[in-house]
Amino acid sequence: MAGPERVLSQRELNRALLARQLLLERVRLPLPRAVERIGAIQAQYAPSAYIGLWSRVQDFERAALTRALERRSLVQATVLRGTIHIVSRRDFWPWRAAVGDSDEAWVRRVFPTLTMRERTRANGRLRDALADGVRQRDSLVALVGKDAWNAADVDLVRVPPSGTWERRRADLFALAEDWIGPDDADPDKGRELLVRRYLSAFGPARVADIRSWSRLGPDAVAQALERIGPRRFRDEQGKELVDLPRAPLPDPETPAPVRFLPKWDATLLVHARRTGILSEEHRARIFSSKNPQSESTFLVDGVVGGAWRYQDGRIELEPFGRIPRETRRELKEEAERLAAFHA
Repeated sequence: MAGPERVLSQRELNRALLARQLLLERVRLPLPRAVERIGAIQAQYAPSAYIGLWSRVQDFERAALTRALERRSLVQATVLRGTIHIVSRRDFWPWRAAVGDSDEAWVRRVFPTLTMRERTRANGRLRDALADGVRQRDSLVALVGKDAWNAADVDLVRVPPSGTWERRRADLFALAEDWIGPDDADPDKGRELLVRRYLSAFGPARVADIRSWSRLGPDAVAQALERIGPRRFRDEQGKELVDLPRAPLPDPETPAPVRFLPKWDATLLVHARRTGILSEEHRARIFSSKNPQSESTFLVDGVVGGAWRYQDGRIELEPFGRIPRETRRELKEEAERLAAFHA
């Protein structure tokens, strides 16, 4: 008979998140493997991907990410939740297969007056337009209309140099099958991989957090977890947490260095609330309808300690509270390195 499930404190969940997000120590990894480790990069603001990797990968250079996108080992596309992400080439089709049903349900809910006949016609027009190669977004939207563009069942990728540090507007598109090869992914295996990637990057987690991040339905998540055979815990509120069987759980007293995070870093979104990385009293300062671009933030002892911006060749800090002198020195040194990265 199994014993009682171990209770994990918020501090333990925080350190687990930081370790899995490569924020306790920068790593030396090929960029596709680093991106897989952190569960993709949310990249609707192009520089965010570069800054996010700079904070996680040892000796990261801006040109390395642009090269990876050009060489197609990394792919930039609308992958999850209708949002631009950067994923590895080998994850792209399994992830897209995984969320096909949930994306279809979302389209039907958001565009109830758009008929299947209209969508099929728009899909055909987009494929025909892209058959000869890369096209600009505006011309594609004009071809099918804005609603049909947003509801299209055609997998597209953003083609560099668009969506990069050098050219931030993500407005050049190609068919994914032409850019990285045909779709040969199995949806069930894709859903299992997606759940594994989430737990590897953000676990231990509640099932609701997996669903919030992936937009998978309850049955899809339950079936994936059944195949994974997760380890189970409880949080301090008594809610069940699931995790990969052998995933690391650092000591809660593991020191956490200061780190600079970009806009829309996935660690700060609501699916990771359980880790306490962003205090709820400051959430509205980072994410609000009055601030649709969100804020770039910095971490002190694993928690958001304030916002930052690059201005006039330097990093300007906006602390949310008092910062100890020794930490201010560490922040200053890291901020100088980040300013040099920008320059």
